[in-house]
Amino acid sequence: MDPKLQNLLAAVYASPVQIQSSRSIGGGCINQTLALTLSNGETVFLKQNDRPPEGMFEKEARGLNLMRTAESGPRIPKVLGLPDDPNPNFLLIEYIQEGAPGNGYYERFGQALAEMHRVTEARYGLDHDNFIGSTPQINTPEEDGLTFFNEHRLGFQQRLARDRGLLPAGTDRKIDQLRDRLDRLLDLSGEQPALVHGDLWSGNTFADTAGRPCLVDPAVHYGLRETDLAMTELF
Repeated sequence: MDPKLQNLLAAVYASPVQIQSSRSIGGGCINQTLALTLSNGETVFLKQNDRPPEGMFEKEARGLNLMRTAESGPRIPKVLGLPDDPNPNFLLIEYIQEGAPGNGYYERFGQALAEMHRVTEARYGLDHDNFIGSTPQINTPEEDGLTFFNEHRLGFQQRLARDRGLLPAGTDRKIDQLRDRLDRLLDLSGEQPALVHGDLWSGNTFADTAGRPCLVDPAVHYGLRETDLAMTELF
C-alpha cells in the first residue's frame, strides 16, 4: 500500500486499517478510480492520478464540500482526505453504492438540484479557479452574469480552442457574433448567482440505493442555473 494512503486512512479512522481488496470503478477517463474494501468493513472511494494538473484534487475536494452546504440538495460524497502534499495525487471520499432510480427519480433530481441552485453569493464566479474535467476553469468573480458567462465561459473556451488549433475560422467568427449579441439574447434581470455543479453530464449523477440523486466530479461556481440544465442535454 502507498504509505501516504496508509497514513491518510489511519488519520481518518484514528486507528490502523488495511485494504483488504480493491476493484476498479468504470467511467473515469482522467483518473484511476477504485472502491477499496477496508479491514474495518467499510468501503471508500479512491481517485488517483500519477500526474494530476496542479491543484486538481484539492479543488475537487473544495467543490464537493461547497455542494454539501445545500442541506436539501443532492447527496454529495463526504471528503475523507487528501495527502499532505503540494499537489496531491489522490483523493479519498465516501463510497456511495449506486442503486436503481425508481419511480419519480427525475422529479426528485430536479427538486434537489433546484435546492442547490438556491445557494447564492454576491457575485458570479468563485474565490478560486478550478477544473472542468482536466481543463482549467476560470472563476474570476464578476458583478453580472452576462460578463461572467461571456468572458470566463464562452470567451475562455474560445481562446483555448483557438490557441490549440482546434477552432475553424468560420466557427470562431460565429462565436464572436454570438458573444456580441449575448446581451440581447439573455435577460438576466432578477437573477442571482446560483451554486451550480458545472459539469452535469449523465456520468456525474446517479441514484443511491434509496433512490436519492447523487452528484460527483464537480466544476462548481456561482453561475447561471441554466448551465446545469444545458449540461444534462449534452450527453
